[in-house]
Amino acid sequence: MAESTGQVVGHDELATLKLLALDGALDGATRVSCAALAERLDASNQTASRRLQRLEDAGLLDRDIVSDGQDVTVTDAGERRLQSEYADYRRIFETDASVHLNGVVTSGMGEGRHYITLPGYMEQFIDKLGYEPFAGTLNLELTEDSVRRRARLGAVEPVTIEGWEDDERTYGPAYCYPASVESGDGEYEPAHVIAPERTHHGEEQLEVIAPEKLRDVLGLADGDEVIVHVSE
Repeated sequence: MAESTGQVVGHDELATLKLLALDGALDGATRVSCAALAERLDASNQTASRRLQRLEDAGLLDRDIVSDGQDVTVTDAGERRLQSEYADYRRIFETDASVHLNGVVTSGMGEGRHYITLPGYMEQFIDKLGYEPFAGTLNLELTEDSVRRRARLGAVEPVTIEGWEDDERTYGPAYCYPASVESGDGEYEPAHVIAPERTHHGEEQLEVIAPEKLRDVLGLADGDEVIVHVSE
């Protein structure tokens, strides 16, 4: 799912963000000075200051200038970026990547039903996922912890549903992550978390597809808690 930020940051800025997180800036405001940070980065004071400014401009870091330095805090967007980096390293070093996401069932807007049934998508679902999805998605609102964990989906290899076009418009690609859905009534699989490249949903919203209507087979209603287990 696409995320819009302002300033584009590079590897140097991400290394600075990681260092600040290690110092505790994920948990709250952490006091730093450009001189001390520059020494740890083996860079000049100006370079250290410029990296902090770029991180702030990108929305990955909050800063408050004080008399003896700066109080810095990694933002939610910054934490998601670090989680994404973490997921990449897991894909390098771990072969059994898995992510467990907790959420509550919510009512969707009906968009999933429309898009899933379009022939350009449906044919690929059947071919690549091995089943014809029910015409609709199970919509979940993730807990705060699971919103952060969601970035770890990058450690799982998705099934790519290619974009396509017809005479009227172009449809973007989507990425399907193998999953099972656990509720008080049991666990269901196969299912897939579906993440369209173009979406109006925020990071706290999760959509799941399956061969059957998950609300019926798991006896789910709005407000019920479920766990989505994503793994390769």
